[in-house]
Amino acid sequence: METFYIVTLILTALILLAAFSSLIAFRFGAPLLLLFLIIGLVAGVDGFGIEFSSNTAAYAIGSIALSIILFDSGYRTSPHSFKVAAVPALTLSTVGVLVTAGLFGLLATLLFDFSYLQGLLLGSIVASTDAAAVFFLLRIGGINIRDKVRSTLEVESGTNDPMAIFLTMALVGLVASDEKAVGLEIIWLFITQMGLGVLLGFGGGYVITFIARHLTIDRGLLPIVVLALSLVVFAFTGAVGGSGFLAVYVAGIVAGNRKLPATASISRFQDGMTWLAQIIMFLVLGLLATPSDFLVILIPSVVLALFLVFIARPIAVWLCLLPLDFTQRETTFVAWVGLRGAVSILLAILPVMGGLENGHIYFNATFIVVMLSLAIQGWTIKPLAKALGLIVPPRMGAIEKFELDLPGTANHELLSYRVVAGSPVVNGERVPRWAMPSLVIRDGKSMRYQYAGRLREGDHVYLFIAPGYSRLLDRLFAERTTLAEDDSEFFGMFTISPARPAEELDAAYGPHLIAESDKGKTIAEVIEARIGSKPEYGDRVRIGNVILIVRDTDDNERISAVGISLEAVAPATRLPIFLNLRELSPAFREIMLRVRAKRRAVRAKVKEAEAAKENAG
Repeated sequence: METFYIVTLILTALILLAAFSSLIAFRFGAPLLLLFLIIGLVAGVDGFGIEFSSNTAAYAIGSIALSIILFDSGYRTSPHSFKVAAVPALTLSTVGVLVTAGLFGLLATLLFDFSYLQGLLLGSIVASTDAAAVFFLLRIGGINIRDKVRSTLEVESGTNDPMAIFLTMALVGLVASDEKAVGLEIIWLFITQMGLGVLLGFGGGYVITFIARHLTIDRGLLPIVVLALSLVVFAFTGAVGGSGFLAVYVAGIVAGNRKLPATASISRFQDGMTWLAQIIMFLVLGLLATPSDFLVILIPSVVLALFLVFIARPIAVWLCLLPLDFTQRETTFVAWVGLRGAVSILLAILPVMGGLENGHIYFNATFIVVMLSLAIQGWTIKPLAKALGLIVPPRMGAIEKFELDLPGTANHELLSYRVVAGSPVVNGERVPRWAMPSLVIRDGKSMRYQYAGRLREGDHVYLFIAPGYSRLLDRLFAERTTLAEDDSEFFGMFTISPARPAEELDAAYGPHLIAESDKGKTIAEVIEARIGSKPEYGDRVRIGNVILIVRDTDDNERISAVGISLEAVAPATRLPIFLNLRELSPAFREIMLRVRAKRRAVRAKVKEAEAAKENAG
């Protein structure tokens, strides 16, 4: 019995230590998930001496934790984000994973004296980006970048895990049976797993929504029911031969974008459970590793990690985004945000469980690759986004807002705002009556809004509003911001009314900027047509040598202000890399012109030298 209490004490102490390490991460910008992993290593057999060697238990714990993370990732992904990013993200999560695994496998074959099938297996293990790492850095790390780029990275990280898992499992079976070719049965298995994953994910998401809406249960239990149902979707899909990880992610997207009771409670509960799942998964995988075994393969593993970060991932991303309208800077950023994490280490357990020869090499090499990826990329993502000019200037300052649940199917939302310094309501602007302000908490005392007088900094205001109107109030309660130093650089030096005819651009900056199909449209309509979806703050559209930038949108999500930049954004590099097909043609043409000019210069010098010899003779 004493052993039980000691083990419980140690495990909870590790979880608390990992949770408190977030203070270091937020203070110094350290990759938080790397700290979780290091804590597990330090507590393990080569550190404090905690011995944990059960690969089966580690894989089971990691799989359940990953399913929780993926469900929450899908739950927080809006249909708009998926629509904007579907094509590039799904291309990256399929073709990108294959290209990354193939390139990585080639080098692994040389460095570890593997067969190519064995090298491809190691490449498949590290081919997927980590959803937990990407979501943490983009959503919690304060990196506010263009919606298309952010959505692409988030959707990719949520959808490429099933592809990597499928490849790894298939290749473990092939290597174990010493088969040399991939048959049609592998292709059929892929179609079956992904097809069932999508179908059962959609079905499971609607079942979760139906049960959550019609189940009469204590509100404190509802988040637990939703999470348990998501795990049912994961387990059932896997049991019938589908991809449970893909199914739980799709179920999260479906359930997260349907109106559920106690939405705020569900979100808060899932937020806590996701943090707990990340901590447990990284700690368990850290405990499973034996750092003293790393030394034997340290040098080739470091070479592989650098190859993955600087060559394999960038090439895969460039090939996938080549036909799409991503700028060089955006492609550069997507290529860099390819963090590897717990999923790769989790997959590295499979060769060991499958009894493959030198299975420990797969695990140890993957562990080193993941740690270097988190260290190199995790620490540099925000500085790189700034250097590339992808940080979108904030349109409003600090705001503290809380959503409170109303019972049943109420047609109003109850919001609570904390009044911050510099907000319009502090400066005398009144809250509109349609917002139905009800209560003000000031200095710990409650009073009716009508008797509170002018709102003060630190007040908490409670309001009932109709769904969809919170954006109007956000601006009233948000701190006013001054224009960022790079505001004009990002949005351009000039502004133009989005209601103006697009043909005016021809007259001012043309000729022949506007296509025949766009004549008769307004500037806003041209931008919306080029974007192909709902316009977002900071969206950019290039028309010839003119760049139109969405400076703001109104409460109906229509473009209300447009900036103009007459100078193309400076390329991330002068080399002809990370360009899309539209940009490659003039780039190669310019290179060929330079090459021909140099050739002509060389030939002219040769002729001059020959002429000088003849004259001397």
